[in-house]
Amino acid sequence: MNITPSVPSKPRLVLKPGELTLSQLRKIYREEAIVELDRSCKEGVERAAAIVHKAAQGDTPVYGVNTGFGKLASVKIPAEDTATLQRNLILSHCCGVGEVLPQNIVRLVIVLKLASLGRGASGVRWELIECLEQMLVHDVVPVVPGQGSVGASGDLAPLSHVAAVMLGEGEAFYEGRRVSGKEAMQLAGIPTIELAAKEGLALINGTQVSTALALAGLFQAHRLAKTALITGAMSVDALMGSGAPFRPEIHELRGHKGQISAAATIRELMSGSAIRESHREDDERVQDPYCLRCQPQVMGAVLGLLAQVAYTLEIEANAVTDNPLVFKDGSIVSGGNFHAEPVAFAADQTALAIAEIGAIAQRRIATLVDPALNYGLPPFLTPNPGLNSGFMIADVTSAALYSENKQRAAPCSVDSTPTSANQEDHVSMATHAARRLIDMNANLSRIIGIELLMAAQGIEFRAPIATSPILQGVVAAIRAEVEELKDDRYLAPDLEKAADLVASGQIFEAASEAQFFALEEA
Repeated sequence: MNITPSVPSKPRLVLKPGELTLSQLRKIYREEAIVELDRSCKEGVERAAAIVHKAAQGDTPVYGVNTGFGKLASVKIPAEDTATLQRNLILSHCCGVGEVLPQNIVRLVIVLKLASLGRGASGVRWELIECLEQMLVHDVVPVVPGQGSVGASGDLAPLSHVAAVMLGEGEAFYEGRRVSGKEAMQLAGIPTIELAAKEGLALINGTQVSTALALAGLFQAHRLAKTALITGAMSVDALMGSGAPFRPEIHELRGHKGQISAAATIRELMSGSAIRESHREDDERVQDPYCLRCQPQVMGAVLGLLAQVAYTLEIEANAVTDNPLVFKDGSIVSGGNFHAEPVAFAADQTALAIAEIGAIAQRRIATLVDPALNYGLPPFLTPNPGLNSGFMIADVTSAALYSENKQRAAPCSVDSTPTSANQEDHVSMATHAARRLIDMNANLSRIIGIELLMAAQGIEFRAPIATSPILQGVVAAIRAEVEELKDDRYLAPDLEKAADLVASGQIFEAASEAQFFALEEA
């Protein structure tokens, strides 16, 4: 394939198959770089392709090379029908339904597929890798319906929708428009592909969709966890809570790394708070509610769980997960690397973490509005309660969102249903396990956004006594977008603005002076 590469507007990120890092993957997810493979992998890719080509010409049945697929593996396919076999495979498997996946996640899917093919164990020609690279450079993004994979023999349906565009079929987004795959490739100047032996199978076998969705869920959940440490510290100050539960000696005695780091972060966020100092004496409360004083224990466990997820997904992002696999000794061997059980477990763990962040944040929200618990703040944080309802129903909304996430946190990995005439008789359910994380994180962004608004209002009620310098900066960031709630007003847009500030990372950036638990430490 001879294509004159365009000059990308973003930095070019050269990926070495088998050595992708979470930092690189996060940049790709956030659309901060254009990707290409390290050319050192080309020799291995072409060697494997030659092995497959030789097998396709022979009489010995080799699964997916000169046989049918799944339950039809016993059907021998003549060499002259190889290209038709692969094309039929792609078109017949384009059975995805439902809402389409976000474009940044589809780009991440393509990058993960590139990295897998680049390991030189899939038997595809270099031409396919160039095609996928050019789709990324020219921003041809296949339209991929989100439903249709059970995470078993790879993400067959969604990956088929990616592969279809390479053939000039299906649909794609190009320059903001949804057009046919053929038109998108033509407009971008990318030649379409005629598949050779095994290439269709290599493109659609694999866990790249479930892994991309799980990575997206992880990256957003980790950012939200760190932001919840900020809003949690704000709530402690708004409620004039004690700083004693965050003393390092407590957490060192237990020893969990995440807990120690979470406590240190909260201490740093609250450092210099005049509110905290103002009630060290003559405070009749002996202990604060768990939602305040147990934050390091809960959030530390969350961060530790996300670190385990990061470890699993970094391995999976570098894995070869199609079938059969091509080895240097010339053998082509069927296995089960396409089974996405590790991804399903990782997605379930992330769902638990998301639900728990929201659970403890929602209890802080409830405490902030309750005059029996909020240590002198007005009911529902309104200066004129009765005439005004203040944040009464924002609290209810946070409870509704938390309940949704609690229901969605039930594990998907324990489910299985046989498919493909019982050939694929145990499946992982990894794809929808990971896809639900998008909605769960959206809910969590809104819960944390509601706490942000309430905690800022509570801190302002403590004036002229001031919170810490870092948290003052956070209050200023929210006030630049949402004004203080005095008399009741139409509140829904304010909740969405706060959620956007949380999800985009702007609140985290406003507190960037503090040191946070690093995902890369996993």
